[in-house]
Amino acid sequence: MIASLTGRLVSKDAAGCVIDVGGVGFRVLMSTSALSALPAEGREASVLTHLHVREDELALYGFAEPLEREVFLALLSVSGVGPKVALAALSALRPEALLDAVARQDAAFIASVPGIGKKTAERIVVDLKDRFGGGVREAAAPTAGGVREAEQALLAMGFSAAEVATALKGYDGPPSDAEAALKHALRRLGGGV
Repeated sequence: MIASLTGRLVSKDAAGCVIDVGGVGFRVLMSTSALSALPAEGREASVLTHLHVREDELALYGFAEPLEREVFLALLSVSGVGPKVALAALSALRPEALLDAVARQDAAFIASVPGIGKKTAERIVVDLKDRFGGGVREAAAPTAGGVREAEQALLAMGFSAAEVATALKGYDGPPSDAEAALKHALRRLGGGV
């Protein structure tokens, strides 16, 4: 129903943002990585959206990229996963990392997300593997190998998923070179380039 929004970013907080479109402020709930991709308040912002409709609530969820929205919608199709849990999963894991875990049938990795237990993680693996079929590995390819290792190392160092996503943005070296990806991210986290 509402596929995207473009307007002035009025405010943002830990859960989402408000985007003014033609004088109407839309509250958009977003993952931490999608929030980190937004411009400064007062600037124009564009987000992909999904309007989640329930009997007692209308909620607008925002995404920085099409794959993030696709994975969010796929997660909603899993029994026991609602929009808050799906958003928590995308805040803790990049969409590519989640799809890669599904491809590897690594339910324990998915269960490391706050709010997702072992049984729900197993359902996610079964349902998403069926939904994405052989295309899961191809979708996960951009963070294959070294970049994924660098991402996991940064998370282990205590950086948030949003900080890690921001730090790895712009890395254009070989995807298999974990050391180069990690150096790039640490320079950015340290206030460098």
